[in-house]
Amino acid sequence: MSSIAIWPGSGSAVSESTPFGFYDTDADFQADAPNFATWSARKLGYPIMDIEMQDINFYACFEEAVTEYSSQVNQFRIKENLINLQGYQTGSNLTHKNILPTPGNIISIAEDYGTEAGSGGNVNWKSARINLTISQQTYDLNKLIASASEGGKAIEVKRIFHEAPPAVARYFDPFVGTGLGSAQMLDSFGWSNFSAGVSFLLTPTFADALRLQAIEFHDKIRKSAFSFELHNNQLRIFPIPRENFPVYIQYIVKEERFNPIKTVSGSGDGVISDYSNATFDNMVYLQINDVGKHWIRRYGLALSKELLGIIRSKYSSVPIPGSEVTLDGESLKSEAITDKDSLIEELRENLDLTTRRAQLEKERDEAEFLKDRLNNFPFNIYIG
Repeated sequence: MSSIAIWPGSGSAVSESTPFGFYDTDADFQADAPNFATWSARKLGYPIMDIEMQDINFYACFEEAVTEYSSQVNQFRIKENLINLQGYQTGSNLTHKNILPTPGNIISIAEDYGTEAGSGGNVNWKSARINLTISQQTYDLNKLIASASEGGKAIEVKRIFHEAPPAVARYFDPFVGTGLGSAQMLDSFGWSNFSAGVSFLLTPTFADALRLQAIEFHDKIRKSAFSFELHNNQLRIFPIPRENFPVYIQYIVKEERFNPIKTVSGSGDGVISDYSNATFDNMVYLQINDVGKHWIRRYGLALSKELLGIIRSKYSSVPIPGSEVTLDGESLKSEAITDKDSLIEELRENLDLTTRRAQLEKERDEAEFLKDRLNNFPFNIYIG
């Protein structure tokens, strides 16, 4: 590597000459870096003017330009795809990968509503058995379940299985193959005593439905209906139990509903959670197209100009015999800042034009324009 403080006209080997070495193993970067140094030096005035920089300064600017391009593109891709990436494993580098929109996170949000509706979700429904005793009507579920089974954690009861036996159980006897009402009808027709043992009677479905409904109305109007009340986990049973029997309950532990760490793997560790840990690494320089490389060269030149301005600003003027030379360090820095801001704005505008929404709107507009154009074509007239 040259020890001269002024650009000698060509650069040395790039390997181990960049500050971070991000691209030292990339053959294209190794080949382009010396060419960039020569191009930048000439754009800055060499050989008409001395350039107070060495090759390692140009290589540092070139490496930073590639990294800045990679950072800007990756920032855009993170913002565009974060909703699709949250919950995905962090072990895989997503740079240069095609990321497709998925409904995964939207479905995960909807699962919380499924929990409340009892049709799925991320909260476990648990079951418990309460033994009812004769003449005891009220039962403290906080004591019987929360304290006994959940270590004092608050619970919310979701379902209580305390209902009258279904009417069909009393209407239909699976062992005989006929309902009680059907057996009575067979008796009324005088068929029950046939030696062939008539045990089936073909009836329309609505007849069965009417009989089931009659049984249910009978139980509801003439009997003490099976029901319950639940207030603050105090369960009150109707009617008052006349014998010992169990009641089954489904419930959730309330704190599980408020657990925000939910992923497909069941843990929040090792997954993409936000902008900071979306796994986008520096781009592979070899895979950047010529459009991107041209932007990198222009940005690297702006960085080189800024660095040269900083170097020349150390002394605003240099005395020479009979006069002095005024250096342009401040103007170089000002121009470099303007160039960098302009390039960043240009890149971001181009990236904004490639969002999914922008592309879909463009396709929609193209379809509308094509439709309008086709409407201007004359149609053939067919005469039969």
